[in-house]
Amino acid sequence: MSYETERRVALEAVIKACRLCQAVQRAHLAEGVLNKEDKSPVTVADFGAQAVVSDHLAAAFPHIPLVGEEDSGALQQRENARVREALLKHVRMIVPRLSEKEIFAAIDRGNANAGPRGRFWVLDPIDGTKGFLRGDQYAVALALLEEGQVCLGVLGCPSLPLASLQGPVGSLFVAVRGQGSALRPIEMDEERQVTVADISNPSEALFCESVESSHSSHEDMDEIVKRLAVKRPPLRMDSQAKYGLLARGDGTVYLRLPTKKSYVEKIWDHAAGCILVEEAGGKVTDLAGKPLDFSQGNTLVHNKGVIATNGKLHDMVLSAVQSVISKQ
Repeated sequence: MSYETERRVALEAVIKACRLCQAVQRAHLAEGVLNKEDKSPVTVADFGAQAVVSDHLAAAFPHIPLVGEEDSGALQQRENARVREALLKHVRMIVPRLSEKEIFAAIDRGNANAGPRGRFWVLDPIDGTKGFLRGDQYAVALALLEEGQVCLGVLGCPSLPLASLQGPVGSLFVAVRGQGSALRPIEMDEERQVTVADISNPSEALFCESVESSHSSHEDMDEIVKRLAVKRPPLRMDSQAKYGLLARGDGTVYLRLPTKKSYVEKIWDHAAGCILVEEAGGKVTDLAGKPLDFSQGNTLVHNKGVIATNGKLHDMVLSAVQSVISKQ
């Protein structure tokens, strides 16, 4: 299956969401942030990106459910009227025809649950919300699951430079199973194929990890890079943009090292990034060396942590990780 139509529609949807996110950032919406039950922030851009992506996908593929991170419940509370009005304004800048009711319905269309059978879109409207709020890295991450397997991924990174870590920003990644990974500017159609770094000596590798120490253990990472005699300090970056860096060869290893034994990864935090790295020639497993299992619903319940590498370093990194975590 070529997935030509799905690829085109997914790119269009993510580009719309990226434009909305950029507009929200330019507006400096100090009042446009709510806190979820777990105390993590959610912004006008999170809700708006989910609305425009959901609406675009529904028009082209009305029978494919959407598994998204957000819902409109908090927006409809009286005390959040200012956030609601800001949301309506920014969504209508991208899709003018949508009524308030239709915007809420588009957000809540993302309340589906994934599983081992059928097709599902999986969306993180803003992966790295804290990075978004700081003006750093974030990503709009969209993937298509089919029979429990990721078959397409699009990652929009509006703040990520197109080359290395300098220069013009606005990177858009896309991968289809069996067709490789590509990179293009968000506002241009010119694509180029990307591949992982051709590095076999871990001392030359650039390791990537989350900015938030609550998301991934910085202490474990420090011990791992020491064991592998890595020369460069780890790069801390928000969001699945780290997967994009690996896919295009700027980064070499991305580790997600859980700080709590009870923590379970969400599928929308890894689906798009995982296929990008794999189709660029890399490898992605959990800390036990098992492939990520996207067939178990909305979480990676059968996996613990994530190791993404350029492939050549995977066994060495896996061994070092297991040596460090076995002492805990």
